[in-house]
Amino acid sequence: MRTVPAWRAVLHCAALVTLLALTSCVLLPGKHEPAAAPTITVDTAGSWHPDLSVTLPDSLAADFTHLQPHLPGQVGMAIMPVGGGRMTIFGDWTSGIAWSTIKVPLAIAALRRDPEGAAENAEAAITVSDNGAAEALWESLGDGLEAAQAVQDILDEAGDAVTGVPGPRTRLDFNSFGATEWTLANQARFASRLPCLAQSATVTELMEQIAPDQRWGLGSIAGAEFKGGWGPDDDTGAYLVRQFGVLPSKSGSVAIALAAQADSGLFEDATGLLDRMAQLIERHLDELRGGKCPL
Repeated sequence: MRTVPAWRAVLHCAALVTLLALTSCVLLPGKHEPAAAPTITVDTAGSWHPDLSVTLPDSLAADFTHLQPHLPGQVGMAIMPVGGGRMTIFGDWTSGIAWSTIKVPLAIAALRRDPEGAAENAEAAITVSDNGAAEALWESLGDGLEAAQAVQDILDEAGDAVTGVPGPRTRLDFNSFGATEWTLANQARFASRLPCLAQSATVTELMEQIAPDQRWGLGSIAGAEFKGGWGPDDDTGAYLVRQFGVLPSKSGSVAIALAAQADSGLFEDATGLLDRMAQLIERHLDELRGGKCPL
């Protein structure tokens, strides 16, 4: 596996310059208080309510409840049908930095602006998570405010409403697009609308072609369209690792978002946590309710 970069595209709006920083740091153990019990939350109207919890009588919920106490770290998993519907959230991790997962709406925005000119950089940004290519996509969208608005428009188009009910917004970080705060719920909601967005097919096809060294977690499941992102906490150096994507099931397509931060703080341990959650998902994939894009 190649060296793990953490990237942050730092935009200085006054100078209209985007700067990416690659970080290699000594990791320190993260502080983690054991969760009292796994959280299982159902979202029925597009808004995430942390206090709305139910016990689901299906084997995935039961198996996750059994698995989580044995996972050395904080984890989160959100699942909903493609096209919209009920969201189920598992775990004790709820929100954090988007890291390279933000390259998906960025690539869509750039390809809409210039399908031919952005194609090569979109491929590199998605399939190998190339930071220079992502910077080029960002700069192709105009000055700092224009680029931020173009990506924000994609987020809003995909994630601000489910079944006609407004949901919580993901507000793009204008100063550092890779540092955008993206909740687990909003990322799963974005994934549920991703295949339905105009001119998104090129990006979803690239999400099937992720490089072998980044095919942990959802990448181990046949037919997955996914993108990962990772980086260290500013204070502790502990790595957060995220993924989201779309998986095929018997009843349609399923949108899933995953996140993990290992107690050790190590990238490899965090991807191991995603592997274990993905194995659980794969065992129950055909039991999950899928969906499709509305006609």
